Amino acid sequence: MSASFIEAMTAAAAQRPNALLTVASDVRPCTTRLAEVVAAGQRMGTRMIAAGILPGDIIGCMLANWREWLVVAVAAAHAGAVMLPIVTIYGAKELGFILRQSGAKWLFTPDSFRNIDYSAVVAGCGELSGLERHIVTGPAFEALESEGAISQPVDVNPEDLALLVFTSGTTADPKGVMHSAQGLLAELETMRLMRGGSDDDAVISPWPPGHVAGALSMYRYLCQGSPLVLMDQWDAALAARLVEQYRVTSSSGTPFHLSGMLAAAEANGHDLSSLRQYLVGAAPVPASLIEACQRRGLAVYHCYGSSEHPTVTSGVVDDPLDKQLHTEGRAIIGSEMRFVDDDGNDVPAGEEGEICTRGPELFMGYLDPVLNEAAFLPGGWYRSGDIGRLDAEGFLLITDRKKDIIIRGGENISSKEVEAVLLGLDAVADAAVVATPDERMGEIVRACIVLSSGASLSLDDIRDHFSAAGIAKQKTPERLSIIDELPRNASGKVLKHALRNCS
Repeated sequence: MSASFIEAMTAAAAQRPNALLTVASDVRPCTTRLAEVVAAGQRMGTRMIAAGILPGDIIGCMLANWREWLVVAVAAAHAGAVMLPIVTIYGAKELGFILRQSGAKWLFTPDSFRNIDYSAVVAGCGELSGLERHIVTGPAFEALESEGAISQPVDVNPEDLALLVFTSGTTADPKGVMHSAQGLLAELETMRLMRGGSDDDAVISPWPPGHVAGALSMYRYLCQGSPLVLMDQWDAALAARLVEQYRVTSSSGTPFHLSGMLAAAEANGHDLSSLRQYLVGAAPVPASLIEACQRRGLAVYHCYGSSEHPTVTSGVVDDPLDKQLHTEGRAIIGSEMRFVDDDGNDVPAGEEGEICTRGPELFMGYLDPVLNEAAFLPGGWYRSGDIGRLDAEGFLLITDRKKDIIIRGGENISSKEVEAVLLGLDAVADAAVVATPDERMGEIVRACIVLSSGASLSLDDIRDHFSAAGIAKQKTPERLSIIDELPRNASGKVLKHALRNCS
C-alpha cells in the first residue's frame, strides 16, 4: 500500500533533514530546515489529538506562503485530519460558505495580513456552528507547536480524503475538491521524474497555497525534501534576487510572473543563469515570451491541469520549440485523455472535443455529491469542460473553454458569481461578465451592463458595492461596458462570444 502524508513527511525529514526552507516576507520571514518543520508539526498534531481532533476532521488553514502553513499541514497529517487550505484574500462571504460546507473544526489565520483583520472576517461569516477554534499566528499558534512530547501519528488509509481544496470553478458557489494522499503523492512523484535534475535543486513558488498548485509546492518540500523558496506577496524584483541568491533551478507561474521576473532581472542586473526550466500554466502564454526565454537558454513549457486533476499534460525541456510554444505538452505518466461531444461520445481521432481525463492524480469527487453526476462519464472519466485535440505527435492543443470562467493571474473567477453580485445593484437591469485580455494579468473581469431606466453607473460604484458585499478584490470588474441589451440566442442564452468581441 502507498504511503500516507505523515509517513511520507517523516521519511523525507529522516532522509533530508537539512533541506532548506526560505520565506521572504516582511511579516513572517524565516530560514529553517525540514526536520524542524516536521517536528513542530508533529508536536502540534499531538496537541490536536489531545484536544479531540478525530481522523477525518477538517482543519482550515487560511495562511500565506509561510512556515506556519507547512506546520499546520504536518499537524493535520499527524492527527489523521484533512487539510483545508483557504485563499487569504477571501472575504466573509466566501470564507463563511467554505467553513459551513466543509464543517471545519479548527481554523488557522493570521491576526492581520495585507490590511485584513481576520478576526473581523471570521466574525462577518455569520453562524459557524461546527467551528470549535480559531487560532491566529502569534502566541496561540506558538503554544501549539512548542516543545513537548510527540505521540504516535494516527493511522490512516492513503486512499482516504487528505486534502480539500475549494475552487470557484464555473458555479456561483465554490466547489470542494477532494484529494487523497495517494493521488497527490503520485502527482509529486510523476513530476519529480519528469523534471529530472537533482533533489537538491531549489524551487521558487509564487503560487498562493490556497490553490492546488501552491499546496503541491508545499507538499513537495514536506514529502520530498526539495529546497523551497517562498514569497508571501509577489514581487518580481525580489523573485529575481532570490533566484540569484539561492541558485534556483526551476519554477512555475503564469506569464505575468515570468515576464515580470525577466524584466526585473534585466533592470537590476540579477543573474538568472541557474534557472533552467519554467513551467507555465493557468493562462495563455504569448509566443514572444517563450522565444525571449529561449534566447536566454531558459526552457519554458506549458502544462494543463485543474484543481480536480492537477496535472494532465506537461511539456519537458527536451520538447521541440514549436511544441513548447504552441501546445500544452503530452500526457504525464499514468494520465489518460478522451475527447467527446456534448453527448459524451468519442469524437474521431484528431478532432476537437471536450477533454475528459483519468489518472492517479484525479480527485476523489466533489464534497457536494450532487456535483459529481455532471462531472464524470462512466468509467471515472472527468469532464474538464475544456475543448481541445491531440496533434499527430500526441501533444495537446486547447482550443476553447466550455466552462465560463475568467483566469486572472492564474486565479479562476466564476462569471456567474460576479454577475449575481452585479445584479444586486439598483442601477443594473441586466448584466453579463466576460474575460478581457490584459497584458499584466492575462485576463481581467469586464462587466457588460444594461442600465435601469434613468440610472448611471461607474467603476467606482461597482468597487464600493463589491467591497460592501465582502467579495475578494480580484473578482471585482476592472472594465465596464454600458450596452443597450445583452445579445442572446433564440433560447435566451447570453452570447458571451459576441460580448468578448465588443468594446
